[in-house]
Amino acid sequence: TAVKPGMTVLDMGAGGGYSTELMARAVGPSGKVYAQDHDTAPRAKERFEARMKTDAMKNVTPLDRPFDDPVPEDVKDLDLITFFFFYHDTTYMDVDRAAMNKKLFAALKPGGLLIIADHSAQEGAGTSVGKTLHRIEQTTLEKEVLAAGFQLIAAGEFLRHPEDPRDEKIFGAKVPIDEFVLKFRKPD
Repeated sequence: TAVKPGMTVLDMGAGGGYSTELMARAVGPSGKVYAQDHDTAPRAKERFEARMKTDAMKNVTPLDRPFDDPVPEDVKDLDLITFFFFYHDTTYMDVDRAAMNKKLFAALKPGGLLIIADHSAQEGAGTSVGKTLHRIEQTTLEKEVLAAGFQLIAAGEFLRHPEDPRDEKIFGAKVPIDEFVLKFRKPD
């Protein structure tokens, strides 16, 4: 399912707003995008605020909310939630990820999608390298999200880099980073 005009999207961990702007452009003026983040780094906040002044972001509502309570109660029946390269950060922050995933599930309409992309950790690493290497083990993330009621319907291989030993920090790595993209669905 592609992002289409008129959709309502939540972008988790919006940071500087890059993916938020992409979603805003894709859903167009008839769509709506919520940009969630909390305790944003000053540089990212500055970039997001600059983006918010552009025409492309007219349909964006910023949400400064904790990750485990990401949307107000009146935000529901979302078509899509994106969570790009930030889920691993929630492993070392004060976040109840089980509660977060249940809230994301509740905010989606039946059949709605959750797309998560992140940096791959070595098998067996689980969440232990979230802060040090900025990575998460794919199977650990899958288990956490599935526990909230989602179905895993696809995994994209287009960001895979098997040459990455997945044992160093993603910043300044000597080889391209191995990353995964997972597509989850809220059952009808």
